[in-house]
Amino acid sequence: MENYLKQSAEQFLLLMDRLRQLGPQTAPPKNANITPSQLAFITFLASNPGCGVQAIASGLKLSKPTVSISVSQLEEAGFLTRQPDPQDGRAVQLFLTPEGQKLHHRTHEFRCKKFERLLIGLTPQERTTLLALFKRAIQTTENEEQGEMK
Repeated sequence: MENYLKQSAEQFLLLMDRLRQLGPQTAPPKNANITPSQLAFITFLASNPGCGVQAIASGLKLSKPTVSISVSQLEEAGFLTRQPDPQDGRAVQLFLTPEGQKLHHRTHEFRCKKFERLLIGLTPQERTTLLALFKRAIQTTENEEQGEMK
């Protein structure tokens, strides 16, 4: 049983490496003029408008200085804006600009198309099963990690 789990993990790792080479998880369109790591910030902000540097750092598991540098770069590029936090005068809230929202939409569509190519060879039932199993595996790992943090 233990050996089968190890073999399965190794097989999964190889599949994830192959998936990474296909590039649908983080790659922006070539003409987007944005790095994959900056795309992660934009994606996070699109789902969490008004969050601060600490929330991004926690959400993306990065250091605050790393996030601060990227926030400044994205602000300079015109993709996000800082606004004073009405609850805390020392803090700022981060929002995508209209240009950042357009970029998010464009890259989201691009990435969805890449995943559609990945899933097209499966039947609707197989897709449902694959997604349900993958979701369950991720939730199990997240729950274990949250238990370790307590």
